[in-house]
Amino acid sequence: MWQPSSSTSEPCPGVFFVEGPASNWVVVRDENGFIIIDSGYPSDRLLVLESVRHLGLRPADARAMLITHDHVDHTGSAAYFSETYGTPILCAPEELAHVQGKEKHQVKFGQVIVRAWRPRVFRWMAHVIKAGALKAKPATGAQAWSAGTLSSLPGKPEAVLLPGHTPGNAAILLPGAGAIAVGDSFVSGHPLSRAAGPQMLHPMFHTDPAQALAATRLLDEIDASVVLPGHGSALRVPLADALATLRSQTPASRP
Repeated sequence: MWQPSSSTSEPCPGVFFVEGPASNWVVVRDENGFIIIDSGYPSDRLLVLESVRHLGLRPADARAMLITHDHVDHTGSAAYFSETYGTPILCAPEELAHVQGKEKHQVKFGQVIVRAWRPRVFRWMAHVIKAGALKAKPATGAQAWSAGTLSSLPGKPEAVLLPGHTPGNAAILLPGAGAIAVGDSFVSGHPLSRAAGPQMLHPMFHTDPAQALAATRLLDEIDASVVLPGHGSALRVPLADALATLRSQTPASRP
């Protein structure tokens, strides 16, 4: 049974990492309010709400929800927050048509079904269906963020465009906290993987696997001591160390 108390950690002051049943989200709080980064699957909506209330906050007071990329396991509560509370749903300009439901950049059913004989894939596919992935609503009122809009929000987030997982995939840097939410740019675990630690998702999840891997180089000059992935546990290590581990396990990324 999922509980917010055991699934929520504060890896750095004011940054709360919430591990959902299969996908994570982040709550960032300061004296100016709070924001949410990503929001799990559609069936995680009650868990997102519960995690916000667990922190003593009111879901209706969220200043914004930032979307790293529009895959159904990251945008499950976006339409609800927008329609129910009027929460601004913000994403990279390159991702806007995807978030609004005008484009589709998602793993295809055929890519999954041909692998469904594998127990890990079958269990993951069953969870995806149960989690409401086939009934997800787009956040039609989503807006493109700007550097100025982001800097006015709690945590003063900064966006880092990392195309490849989706065309407008982005990481969210929280410079004051020394943390970065990388979404699925790379992860620390996944139901389809036997490994734990920094790793790329299975290629079928990326719009362009080679570009997704190459895009991680755009993180090389970023200073962060906590990495918050969309899947798996938080990494309390310097971003540079996480990237070094990622590349040591991904031969194709070596120069």
